[in-house]
Amino acid sequence: MTDNAYRRLLKRMVVKSDVWGGERCIQGTRINVAVILDSLAEGLSPKEITKHFPPLTEQDVRAAMIFAKGTQ
Repeated sequence: MTDNAYRRLLKRMVVKSDVWGGERCIQGTRINVAVILDSLAEGLSPKEITKHFPPLTEQDVRAAMIFAKGTQ
């Protein structure tokens, strides 16, 4: 993955003090990145997650995964 693609994915996440107490969410939604990561940890696939949370795309799930990898 190129640096540019990596940055584009990470831009899908935002922090707003009035949404989830300032925790990281997917841009344009109120879906917390931690909810996505918890869903993955429970064994849901990106496709299943997008079915449970229709505003999400598989790119959003991928962005959450990349963010989690970078914060370890």
